[in-house]
Amino acid sequence: MTGTAWRARAIQIGFVVVCVLGWIYVGNARLISPIFLPRFDRVMTELLRIVSNGTVFVYLGVTLFELFAAYALALAAGLTVGFLIGRSRFWVAVFEPLLNGIFAVPIVIFLPLFILFLGIGIESKIAFGATYAFFPIVLNTIGGIGAVDARFVTVAQSLGATRWQMFKRVLLPAALPVIVSGIRIGFLIGFFSIIGSEMIAGLDGLGSQIVQLGEGMNTAAMFAYILFVILIAAILNTLLSLLQSRFNRVAAAS
Repeated sequence: MTGTAWRARAIQIGFVVVCVLGWIYVGNARLISPIFLPRFDRVMTELLRIVSNGTVFVYLGVTLFELFAAYALALAAGLTVGFLIGRSRFWVAVFEPLLNGIFAVPIVIFLPLFILFLGIGIESKIAFGATYAFFPIVLNTIGGIGAVDARFVTVAQSLGATRWQMFKRVLLPAALPVIVSGIRIGFLIGFFSIIGSEMIAGLDGLGSQIVQLGEGMNTAAMFAYILFVILIAAILNTLLSLLQSRFNRVAAAS
């Protein structure tokens, strides 16, 4: 990493350390009631307990199943629709503002409709997560395909490239950095939307467990689950960032 990257990483780590130290101080000084903010050491004890006995992984398995099912649907639909629209400037002019406008609406207001039609089981969570994740994927795919230099397409056509060759050799390498960015954002948005839907109306999963612990005033365990979700989100984001960097290098090399 460059010097700037190291400094940025040091600031990020410093921010986390300051937050933890502030939490420890506030908890030990009892500036806030333990009911609302349990002590850091109690939360860590609970976190180690739920990890060591495997309880948290049962709920994690449900959430990850919902996430990957939703993401597979969103990825297939987003890439397909985005590619078809991105190939035509007319359809880009028609659908890109429309999709952006729909995405600007808080889709969470439609969660009751998902529950009404699909129930409170995993089906509504998968459909809701897929819907949320679809938009950044399709919009970035449209933007990436639509931004490919027309001269590259013209040259490829003049050389007799087939549609598959055009897609593989011209459109995909040029649009890949933008598309991969949308794929990464869609994955994270899908994860957060599924956690949120579980918290609002879920029978299982990490989000549902957090709400149940909060309703039972077991805030130490609730914060432990919240920290676990934050750790999972950080791990997923790091892995996706590494994959994005790799794809960007491949695209640049080609």
